[in-house]
Amino acid sequence: MNRTARAAALGAGALLIALSLPAQPVAAAEQPRIDLRVLVVTDGGPATAALAAELDAQGTPFTTVDLRRSDRPAIDAAFLADTAGGRPRARFQAVVLPNDNPFGTGSAEPAALAAYERTYGIPQVDAYTYARPQAGLQTPEYSGSLDGVRAEVTAAGRAGPFGYLAGAVPFEDNAPRVDESYGHLAKPAPGADFTPYVDAAVPGGSGRGSLVGEFRRDGRRELVVTFVYNQHQQQFKLLARGVVDWMTQGVRVGASRNYFAVHVDDVFGSDDRWDMELNCTPGDIDCPPGQGRQDGIRMTPEDAAYAAEWSERRGLPLDMAFNGGGSELYREENGGEDPLADRLVDDRDSYRWVNHTYDHPFLGCEQDVSKVPWTCAKNADGSTKYVSRTEIDDQVSRNRDWGEEYELPLDDGELVTGEHSGLRVLPQQPDDNPNLAPALRDNDVRWLGSDNSREPGQRQVGPSRTVPRHPMNVFYNAGRVAEQVDEYNWIYTRKSDGGSGLCENSPVTTCLDKPLDLTTGYADHIVPVESAIAFGHALSGDPRPHFIHQSNLAEDRIAYPVLDRVLDAYAALYTKATPLVTPRMADIGAELRSRAAWDAALDAGRVTAYRIGDTVTVQAPAGVAATATMPTGTKQQLVVGTGTFGSPYAGRSSGWVSPGLLQDRVTLTLPSAPPAGLAGGPAPKPVPAAERAHVPSGAAQHVPPGTAGSTPKALPTGR
Repeated sequence: MNRTARAAALGAGALLIALSLPAQPVAAAEQPRIDLRVLVVTDGGPATAALAAELDAQGTPFTTVDLRRSDRPAIDAAFLADTAGGRPRARFQAVVLPNDNPFGTGSAEPAALAAYERTYGIPQVDAYTYARPQAGLQTPEYSGSLDGVRAEVTAAGRAGPFGYLAGAVPFEDNAPRVDESYGHLAKPAPGADFTPYVDAAVPGGSGRGSLVGEFRRDGRRELVVTFVYNQHQQQFKLLARGVVDWMTQGVRVGASRNYFAVHVDDVFGSDDRWDMELNCTPGDIDCPPGQGRQDGIRMTPEDAAYAAEWSERRGLPLDMAFNGGGSELYREENGGEDPLADRLVDDRDSYRWVNHTYDHPFLGCEQDVSKVPWTCAKNADGSTKYVSRTEIDDQVSRNRDWGEEYELPLDDGELVTGEHSGLRVLPQQPDDNPNLAPALRDNDVRWLGSDNSREPGQRQVGPSRTVPRHPMNVFYNAGRVAEQVDEYNWIYTRKSDGGSGLCENSPVTTCLDKPLDLTTGYADHIVPVESAIAFGHALSGDPRPHFIHQSNLAEDRIAYPVLDRVLDAYAALYTKATPLVTPRMADIGAELRSRAAWDAALDAGRVTAYRIGDTVTVQAPAGVAATATMPTGTKQQLVVGTGTFGSPYAGRSSGWVSPGLLQDRVTLTLPSAPPAGLAGGPAPKPVPAAERAHVPSGAAQHVPPGTAGSTPKALPTGR
């Protein structure tokens, strides 16, 4: 067992939840307790690993049993159920198996599971199984690659667990030379109570075959999945929410939403331009001193007007990380006028605003830029020479004052330093600037932007918590398409192709097959790849924001094609009941903090979940809010009266919940109970070796979007 064994969390001091199972009224003492924990039985395949990862990401407790381990527990009646407080207890609310019966001939475990599922009404997910009569299906009409196939949610799927999807479920085809998916398309077996939820047209044949469907038999319910997947693939991310909803019957601890927030750095300032001849950026640290001519990229009033119009039209509020000193410098050089600032200030309520320091200096160590790469300057005693607390404080407070003067709607607790400086940056500065935390405290900064490509985890810095931000490979030093493609080629092509060759020696990048065309390469390659990466973050329930730069909204406005593609793809795949959530930086930080506290409580075994009847009781360690997903209409019971639980999303109510006044736990009342358990029926038959489903290499290990089966991964984008 691993974190999966959030497992031991079935003890006191945790999350308690109860639902009724019997269809007929029974005495309260006869109603069983169903622990809200999922049993994941794995054979090491990618499908069960993907479902475990989804449960983990949502904050849903689960226990793993690995069939490959000789010391694993036997899945028998004693393992599955016992008594608690004098009433029968089911220890798992759902069961995930690698296929419809992975235990082999002669094992007693299938019979024990079948009896358990019938008795307590426990659903079973067959994570990836061969289509066969024992799973409610005919033998396959097609078995093979599903790369690029467009599957569809059926009418029953839309009315059931996949109602948050608009209909299409496109399968990835990221690398034509790699098999990334494999599946079996089949119709329901004659006489089987089988309902397809997701199907696809049979290649080269007629009709459609099921890929995900519900099989009812012998008082049990199985979700039968006949294609293989891993946790990173788009098709899995689209369906994962529905699979988890189905297995938990819409009642679980844990929750998930899809997020997409975009920060625009260096607003009011300008960004140095990439030199296509020198392959560096004059004026910045990647060009040796004296090389090239510094040339700035800065938005115009027309660019600002377009940004406001685009933001309103697309329903995506942009978070403008601003440098007030950039405007003041422009005024000094242009007779006191700054039409860009005037336009942005006029439209200030169209955006959210984030303090990005006054002049955008580097606030870590003092940089020695006399050579490339730069190094940290040293004091006489050999210690690192750091930017002072006074300088950091001045940059933060002056920019805040500037924003207040122009009545920008700020949250004073948010800060993004220039280049995320002050925080450690390897290899030159392995530690935070020791003057950073005191300066943050001086200015009451609670949320500090960091670079997710360097530090994906949230951490404490003095009084502040970091908010990791995803850098997009739309470069800060490019305002034109040709510049973006040229720099992309320099980073991601081999020396023999005229590139830097960095990709040949780096473990985090992959070389392009050949340089991209300067005219078509952006639209044909970079936009699809970068939007797919961002789209994947959005579908993963990752609230971390993405960041670009004001230069990308200027000149050729190269950011918009990437952002539009993400928004268009999402709108085509999801219903309006499942919108992209676009929180501001402080809300993202708070969400990450709450998740960390909840996960720590789970890992420490201090969370329990169970359901009895239609009452849900939640108890977590003091000060730790619980996360949960419940049916719409669920109410929180207070000492006096009731309150609404959560907020609507994807057809459910979900959110963070804490005890009310004078309470040490949360009590929720559900609007209805899940179906009852039934008795009778035979044990399932094992899957013969000849019917074990195929797993291609591209499903066993994810193939990201890009060339030759992989994609260049984002390097830190500096500013």
